[in-house]
Amino acid sequence: MVSKTDETSPVAADTREGKELENDIAHSSDMPLVNGDAGHDHSETENHKERVDDETRVDDGNEQEVIVIQDTGFTVKMHAPGIEPFDLQVSPQEMVQEIHQVLMDREDTCHRTCFSLQLDGNVLDNFSELKSIEGLQEGSNLKVVEEPYTVREARIHVRHIRDLLKSLDPSDSYNGVDCNSLSFLSMFTEGDLGETGKRKRKGSELEQIDCTPPEHILPGSKERPLLFLQPQTKEAKPLQCLKVLTMSGWNPPPGNRKMHGDLMYLYVVTMEDRHVSITASTRGFYVNHSTAYIFNPKPANPSFLSHSLVELLSQTSPIFKKNFAALQKKRVQRHPFERIATPFQVYSWTAPMMEHAMDCVRAEDAYTSRLGYEEHIPGQTRDWNEELQTTRELPRKNLPERLLRERAIFKVHSDFAAAATRGAMAVIDGNVMAINPGEETKMQMFIWNNIFFSLGFDVRDHYKDFGGDNAAYVAPTNDLNGVRAYNAVDVEGLYTLGTVVVDYRGYRVTAQSIIPGILEREQEQSVIYGSIDFGKTVVSHTKYLELLEKTARPLKIQKHNVLSDKNDEVELCSSVECKGIIGNDSRHYILDLLRTFPPDLNFLPVEGEELPEECSKMGFPKEHRHRLSCLRQELIEAFVEHRYLVFMKLAALQLMQQKANRQEKDCAAVTENGSSCLTGAVENNKTVLEDGKAEENLSGLDQARDLAESIASEDTTVDPKSKEVILNAYKAVGSISNTSFDIRFNPDIFSPGVRFHDPDCEELQKQKQLLKDAAAFLVSCQIPSLIKDCVDHTVLPMDGATLAEAIHQRGINIRYLAKVVQLVSKSLARQQLDHIHKLGVTELITRSVKHIFKIYLQGVELSGLSVAISHFLNCFLSSFPNPVAHLPTDELVSKKKRNKRKPRHLGNADNTAWASMTPQELWRSIGNEAKSYFSFSIDCESVDQAVEKYGLQKISLLREICVKSGIQILLKEYNFDSRHRPTFTEEDILNIFPVVKHVNPKASDAFHFFQSGQAKVQQGFLKEGCELINEALNLFNNVYGAMHVEICACLRLLARLNYIMGDYNEALSNQQKAVLMSERALGVDHPNTIQEYVSNNLLKMKGCAKATASLPGQPCNLTHTDAGEPGVDMQTIC
Repeated sequence: MVSKTDETSPVAADTREGKELENDIAHSSDMPLVNGDAGHDHSETENHKERVDDETRVDDGNEQEVIVIQDTGFTVKMHAPGIEPFDLQVSPQEMVQEIHQVLMDREDTCHRTCFSLQLDGNVLDNFSELKSIEGLQEGSNLKVVEEPYTVREARIHVRHIRDLLKSLDPSDSYNGVDCNSLSFLSMFTEGDLGETGKRKRKGSELEQIDCTPPEHILPGSKERPLLFLQPQTKEAKPLQCLKVLTMSGWNPPPGNRKMHGDLMYLYVVTMEDRHVSITASTRGFYVNHSTAYIFNPKPANPSFLSHSLVELLSQTSPIFKKNFAALQKKRVQRHPFERIATPFQVYSWTAPMMEHAMDCVRAEDAYTSRLGYEEHIPGQTRDWNEELQTTRELPRKNLPERLLRERAIFKVHSDFAAAATRGAMAVIDGNVMAINPGEETKMQMFIWNNIFFSLGFDVRDHYKDFGGDNAAYVAPTNDLNGVRAYNAVDVEGLYTLGTVVVDYRGYRVTAQSIIPGILEREQEQSVIYGSIDFGKTVVSHTKYLELLEKTARPLKIQKHNVLSDKNDEVELCSSVECKGIIGNDSRHYILDLLRTFPPDLNFLPVEGEELPEECSKMGFPKEHRHRLSCLRQELIEAFVEHRYLVFMKLAALQLMQQKANRQEKDCAAVTENGSSCLTGAVENNKTVLEDGKAEENLSGLDQARDLAESIASEDTTVDPKSKEVILNAYKAVGSISNTSFDIRFNPDIFSPGVRFHDPDCEELQKQKQLLKDAAAFLVSCQIPSLIKDCVDHTVLPMDGATLAEAIHQRGINIRYLAKVVQLVSKSLARQQLDHIHKLGVTELITRSVKHIFKIYLQGVELSGLSVAISHFLNCFLSSFPNPVAHLPTDELVSKKKRNKRKPRHLGNADNTAWASMTPQELWRSIGNEAKSYFSFSIDCESVDQAVEKYGLQKISLLREICVKSGIQILLKEYNFDSRHRPTFTEEDILNIFPVVKHVNPKASDAFHFFQSGQAKVQQGFLKEGCELINEALNLFNNVYGAMHVEICACLRLLARLNYIMGDYNEALSNQQKAVLMSERALGVDHPNTIQEYVSNNLLKMKGCAKATASLPGQPCNLTHTDAGEPGVDMQTIC
């Protein structure tokens, strides 16, 4: 939705998502938006807020008052042309612009875009807060005044009318544009998503429903229908108001008509089949005398001049008037969560065949503004780097400042991710000119919309010693992980680049914001810290050392010295690849963070170095296809935590032994006053209580902890022998400090090209041993811990994505997946883990297929994509033994022209080699890839053998490869087992989408509230926990808007608490919101969405409301497709 006030930076106007729905959400649900939340009393939770704020804010040495975010709301009376005055509840914190958005969303005022708001004849500034407007108070009269149009305002008006006409059309959701996504809950509940969740009565009785589950979801059924995943509406298509609404071919107006106020011309075909030409003028819209072939701009008779295009079309077409009113009535009846945009685009892997209708706005977007400009800043591209860095520089001393900062960071980042994705697709599709067009195609770089794009190939043998193209392909994701880590530490004065990694059509594209001035200098001149050649020449800088030292402790990075090419020792506080560049804006940037975390020695064989026995037993080290294998940050954190426990136990054991020895020696000694002589580790600190008795109730661990804190604080009263015990324990666990527990890693150990002054010194040997211990910890502790959690149902993966998430959360890289599967197969609980084993094998196969598919796609021209993809899927999944690829016909491809033209695509010169692939050849390649990358033997020559050997299902394999590769297929039932015809045709391939990786900015204060609420609930304080979760929800809304995955988690927990506390209707209302949000933000068949549906059904079946017919079966429909036959728990629920 676009308004008259959109010509500002999005940082200033980042309230757009939730504010247009203020009346729907903020005043009718328990999900408060902080600005405009007059309908809620937060007095009970403000104490919590103040307490958390005091604990987490930055202390600048001055006492600060906690600013109360919510103010008491008030009601104003709105006077709009053509309708009766109505009351609108507002908050003093709102801006005038947000009232604009509310009016543009209301059913009776939605058709107005070009207007101002006036109070007592004075025009209100759109960016003023209501509390700053003099005279605005309870009961004030605000008048909506129509303003003259400009060309820009006329275009915005037409775009808005188009959005209203398409408000119920799901085509944008299926096509994955403008952050639209699918939701089906209202269809299952037949539109019943009210506050109570109760079904409407049919006459005097509740409507009778059939709760008999369909056969295909019952245990033992082998059918896996796809059509049930996305049930289509009973209505064939949404209400149609116009046949055509498009820009006229007579645009732009000639000079003499401009001087009469003509701005643009529209061409409309009404449902009555009347062809109408419309003039958009400064005063409004009117019908003119022009036809398709004759230009006559004079007004038609009778002439209607309407400020709104809707009013004019209602005069012109009775069907438009009737259908538009019905359409808007349906639109406002939809739940708000079905209407607002998601923060990041969600793509659907299945879609029905949609009718492609004429759309002037879509056409204009495709070829004008969206290729290089943002529509709300006309005529200029956004300076992404400046926006990203400026938001990070916002103050953060108290809670309101932090909320505003995080809100701005999140908004700019989501906009940047969307723009980077569009740009990456334009680059691969050949729509962007390279900045080095004379270079080889794979070496070309691009700038579009102030974003720098590079391809995932080894340019100029940069990664020659690290694995060539394989290393160049994995480097962007390693770099993204480094950016994520440094952003999380959030050190003031240290800046990272906006980074998005996009996989599209077989290519990996890295999109980055541009450092000011970097394109004007050579790289050698720009880099003042780090190395540009992997350690051969190294430089350092005091300011960078100062900034990076602040990140070293949280990131567990050890400051170290390396040798430069002149044999000078250079001090670094990061890996050598990390480069420091001071931009023209005087900011200190770091980039190339691909080696932020230390290397994984299990996949990095080093001559002369042996790994611990735990690793060698499992066949490590193994040669990987690249040498950029790093440990995950989660593993580093888990390893350090494990070492801390080892330190505590070791120190406690030594202290207890020391105490026992001294007691044996001195137990008979008695002082003059008859008291017993106490000895022990804490004797000089705290040995006697108020009643004179010995402090003997401290455990050994407590003693060790107290002693460690005393030593760290340089307490001179600590017993020397006890101190020696603690210091020995520090040394034993590998702490780099003698006075505190501090484990850090040197990321340059074992890096090719990096030299040290004395490779055999004790310090380096300790660092090498620490890396070996971390590698052993991964295989001996973390992998068995994952399997135990699966047995205990602590973790319940349902598809490849959730399995990968569970693996990553424990710091295990996906390259260990085969080891996980092998340990599961040997587990005593093998039968109980059968589901995990199937998921693991499915993931191994589909990831191997993805690697092959990436190379396969690079050799395909755009005109042959659908044929090539369908042929590949047939070779992968169809039982048909000899699928044949039908190349594009000679009618469409001229061989003569094609041979003369130099191919633009980035793949091999032979662009038809893909057509010769056979199922046997593909499955042989899958086996080789699985063996080479994962060290897993598949030994299957066809999909049928794999299905039979491992108990897999083809529909799950199809879903996984589509989701991983961005393929969208036609929603229909596929016959995989036919041996007479192939499963897929080129008509079944609808689209190919990008797969996007980016940083997810977090709402830190809201997350702390959420964790505190969870802790209170676990302790049994339900009411206090509920208050904290409500406040977390409040803060999440401030940062993310009304739609986000973390808000979904809040709603789910609130629903459970409401149910436990007896508020069943509120529980169901919150759970329905959680289902809607999960569908929209994650996808309709995501495992989290399945769990939300299950929870929703349980609430309905346990007395919250009557169960609806379709709802109980939906989780099973989704589960069967995601993961195959569900486990016992899911079967019971289904």
